[in-house]
Amino acid sequence: MKTKLLMIGKTRESFIETGYGLYKNRINHYLPFEDQTISGLKKNKSLSPSEIKTLEGELILKSLKNQDTVILLDEKGKSYNSTEFAGFIQNKMNLGTRQLIFVIGGAYGFSPNVYQRADHQLSLSKMTFSHQIIRLIFMEQFYRAMTILRSEPYHNR
Repeated sequence: MKTKLLMIGKTRESFIETGYGLYKNRINHYLPFEDQTISGLKKNKSLSPSEIKTLEGELILKSLKNQDTVILLDEKGKSYNSTEFAGFIQNKMNLGTRQLIFVIGGAYGFSPNVYQRADHQLSLSKMTFSHQIIRLIFMEQFYRAMTILRSEPYHNR
C-alpha cells in the first residue's frame, strides 16, 4: 500500500519541518510514503472563508485519483486511540487499498465537495490545531501506528 499526505499551504516553522522529516524517514522504512503540498492561495485577503475553502477544495480534488482512498484530517472526524488507529491502517492494508491519501486542509477546513469525495474523516483530537502543527502530530501518530503493527517497542501498551 502506498500512503500520501496532501497538505494545503507551506510550513513556516523550521521545527515542524525538522520533526516532519524525521517521521517521514521513519515511516518510509515500513511502507512507501510521499507528501504533496498545495501552495496556499495568493491574494486571498479579499475572499471569504467559504470562497477560500471552495478554491482550495478544487485544488485538492485535482490532486486525487478516482481509485484513491481519501481520509480527511478533520475535527469532526472519527477519533481513535493509537492502537485503534493502527488497526484502521491494518484494515486498509487487508482490504488491498492501493493508495491511502490523508488530507490536511487550510485554515478554514474543507469545502463541501471535498467532504463528499472523502471516504473517511479522522480527528486527531477534540482540540483545534493549526494546519501546520497537525502535520507533525499526524506524522508521529502514523509512525506510532506502524510500530504497533510490527509489535515494536516505540508504543508502550
